[in-house]
Parts: sequence; C-alpha cells; structure tokens
Amino acid sequence: MTGWLAGMRRAPLLVVAHSNRSAYLDRYAEPDKGWTDRDPDRWPAPYWDIDAGFASLLMLLTAVDEGLGACFFGIPPLRVESYREAFGVPPDFSPIGAITVGYPAPDRRSPSLKRGQRPPDQVIHHGRWTGRRAI
Repeated sequence: MTGWLAGMRRAPLLVVAHSNRSAYLDRYAEPDKGWTDRDPDRWPAPYWDIDAGFASLLMLLTAVDEGLGACFFGIPPLRVESYREAFGVPPDFSPIGAITVGYPAPDRRSPSLKRGQRPPDQVIHHGRWTGRRAI
C-alpha cells in the first residue's frame, strides 16, 4: 500500500458523493420545471453527476475553511461493485467520488508542479476561441 493510500485510510471521515439520474429526471419532469417527460437527451451534460461534483467541492472547501485536510478521489471502476456490495448501495446511485476529511498531513509539493502552468493564451479566450478579442 502506498503512503498516499495509507494516509487516506487513516482519515476519521470518509464521504462518498453519489448521483441519482432517475431522481434527477423525475424531478425535472414535474410540472413546475417546464416539461413532463424524462428524456435524458434534453441535458447537454449529465447534470446529476455535475451536481454531485459541485456538492463534493463545497464539502472540500468547508473542510479547509475549518482548518481540516480533505482530499477528493475516485473509486476505481473495477472496485465499484465491491463497494456497492459492502455498503448496500442501490443500483440507481452512482458513486462520483470519495472525500476523506481529517487533520492535514505535512504539505508535500507534487512533482507534477515541475511541468508549470500553461500560458494564459492557451486557457483564456476573449470573445472567440481563436483568441481574437471581440470588438
């Protein structure tokens, strides 16, 4: 077991965020939402997963605001079934990721930081993707 994984296993709190596509589609098929079918093709992206990701981000930020350490990580696809069995997770719920919360370990800079950041013109676009500024 790697040092990272050993540290994650020692965290006093583990939260697993789940999405539920059926519940989302049911809610948005109610009369106050504007349509009555449950067609997932109405959605340009799986917002049921995106909302679970946003909720995870808020948990991470809250933990840090409280002086705690927190880490988000995915459950490897080959382990999802054993996770479901171990915790009795119904099939309609999809694990989006796990969040460990505890007291922070000493900070170690990631070796990947040596790559540096991409230049702003590769990630910021003004008006058009080509980088030309809109008039």
